[in-house]
Amino acid sequence: MTDHPSGRAFGADELDAARTGLTTAINRVFAASAMSASGHGNISVRLPGHDDLLAVNAGELLRPWPAGDLRVGVPALRTVNDDVVVVDLDGEVHAGTPSPSVAAILKMHIGVYRARPDVAAVIHTHSPAATSYALASVSLPNTYEALLVHGQATDIPVAPWAPRGTAEAVRAIAETYEAHPETYGILLGNHGLLVAGDTAEHAAGLVVAIEEAAVASLGARALGGAVPFPARVRDLDLRLF
Repeated sequence: MTDHPSGRAFGADELDAARTGLTTAINRVFAASAMSASGHGNISVRLPGHDDLLAVNAGELLRPWPAGDLRVGVPALRTVNDDVVVVDLDGEVHAGTPSPSVAAILKMHIGVYRARPDVAAVIHTHSPAATSYALASVSLPNTYEALLVHGQATDIPVAPWAPRGTAEAVRAIAETYEAHPETYGILLGNHGLLVAGDTAEHAAGLVVAIEEAAVASLGARALGGAVPFPARVRDLDLRLF
């Protein structure tokens, strides 16, 4: 059991539940080939029972993770320091040791949770096709039904570029979410993709759907471009969960 300054504590069972969410989500993204080959990306979830605590992967890069092992090359006898960082919404680390790369992006994740207190997971990837839209600073049109199924009812907007991990970058992300309160996903200008979700599984499913949408939208251009949904789509609820 680990003490928390709020007077509450989080236990091994809560940390293991967070690990399970992280592992399941990132494996789904890899299985769908929605990750870049480099493995650049990061993922966080709210610690079950603690809305002000986040569990974040500790390692530099993402790879498919065996159950209970969230970073490549950790010893069989692992501790929280090996794979997961626990951080609060003020940026204070309560358990684990983030790599320099992860330490630089903790404020980005925290900024999303502060801008969107309704979400419980955040995934950042360099998904290749979605990143093409980010590099062009072009919003990804919502013309793919799978986006609606995952609750993404609007186009995917672009947050303007700012140096990675800076206050300017965090502010740009928060302002983009605040300007587009119905979106779960945003494109990071000149960088990649950032997706929030109601759960880790939801965020992972939406990452996959966004990458599929980007691939299909680019392909549709050769056929004259994707056709928008008819206006009546606004009256339908196609979300499956």
